[in-house]
Amino acid sequence: MVKQSCDFVGTPQLNLEEWAALLRSSCGGDHKVIDRNAFAGWMRRISVYGVAAATFKVQCGPAAADPAGNAYRFERTRRDVRLADTDWYCASFQVTGRSAVTQSEHTVQLAAGDIGLLDGARPSTRLSESGSQWLSIYLPRQPLISHFGFEPQACLYGRGGTLAARVLCQLVLDGIGDDEFTAAPAGPHMRLAVYDLLGALFAPSDLGPVSRHADRLFARIRNVIKNRCADPDFGPAEVATETGISLRYVQKLLTARGCTCSELIYSIRLDRAARLLERRASLGTGQHLTEIAYACGFRDYAHFARRFRGRFGHGPGAHLEGSDAIGNRIVRSRAAEHSPSAHNV
Repeated sequence: MVKQSCDFVGTPQLNLEEWAALLRSSCGGDHKVIDRNAFAGWMRRISVYGVAAATFKVQCGPAAADPAGNAYRFERTRRDVRLADTDWYCASFQVTGRSAVTQSEHTVQLAAGDIGLLDGARPSTRLSESGSQWLSIYLPRQPLISHFGFEPQACLYGRGGTLAARVLCQLVLDGIGDDEFTAAPAGPHMRLAVYDLLGALFAPSDLGPVSRHADRLFARIRNVIKNRCADPDFGPAEVATETGISLRYVQKLLTARGCTCSELIYSIRLDRAARLLERRASLGTGQHLTEIAYACGFRDYAHFARRFRGRFGHGPGAHLEGSDAIGNRIVRSRAAEHSPSAHNV
């Protein structure tokens, strides 16, 4: 699974002091090993379809009967997080070996092929066995949340055996450092594919206190609205007709989830508009905002802009302002002087 571009040929070997100094400049943190003199570390800054990333490898001495005796521990405290002032999520791909990652009192165990998602704005701890390698991609918070349509929880875990994880790992490995491909027209589309697969891998189960039958009905309602939201005449009555559920029961289902049918329709329309605006910004299509409004089921731009501002706090024209492409938001912080590729080991 590890391709040549994940190797560390030509990358300097660092002792513990050099390793700590390299990471201290961007994210701080405390590094602990059993034998400081036996430690060796390698870090290589890379890009994946134009998104900042890095590969890491730690060696803590020869193999021993007790693997934990050769473990490497890295901890970022609240103070480290505050000083680094990061606004990223870190997708961590375990390439070889094993690691245990803890954040918000939740620990996930990562084996080769597994993927963890960490919040760079929160303290975290990583414990890796000797010989471990991992790859980290640094994803700006707001574009990620906008693309997902939800805010990921801290310290999520994607098992490598799932289809989404396998496809994502292969896609990421194939995109390492391919600057020629990244600059090609397909580059932005590949970045969007990475975000889509992460969303599929880490989407919440969305199970509420209602019955499974009601949950399936709600999913059916959402799917019908998604398929028909571009029709400005599509409303609650049409939802009931297409789902085969009485309008009264549709409203009852949605009231149990804290919304009305009309609110859900507008929410889905605005989610779609945000994704189209995101794609417009990342691909530089120059699509007129009025066209996006019509494509999302709004009869006129003024109504669309008013609803959009009420949902996101800014107008459609300002959405993702300051980003040249998804995954490439310019973060103005103290860490801006350094490469973001070491913000989260």
